[in-house]
Amino acid sequence: MRLERGISQAFIARKMGYKYTSGYSNIEKGSVRLSYKNAIILSEILMCDLESFYDYSSLT
Repeated sequence: MRLERGISQAFIARKMGYKYTSGYSNIEKGSVRLSYKNAIILSEILMCDLESFYDYSSLT
C-alpha cells in the first residue's frame, strides 16, 4: 500500500515521530506492533481505513 502510493518509510517514520526509519520499518516487518495512535497517523498518510492494518481472521 505504501509503495503503491510512492511514500517512503522515512517520510512515515518522521510523521510518526521516530528519529530513525527503523522505527517504522520494524512495524512493517511485524517485529513491533502498530499502536492505535500510529495507526491513525498511517491511515491519514495512506488515505485508508484503520481496518486495513488489522487482521481479524483469528477472532473467528
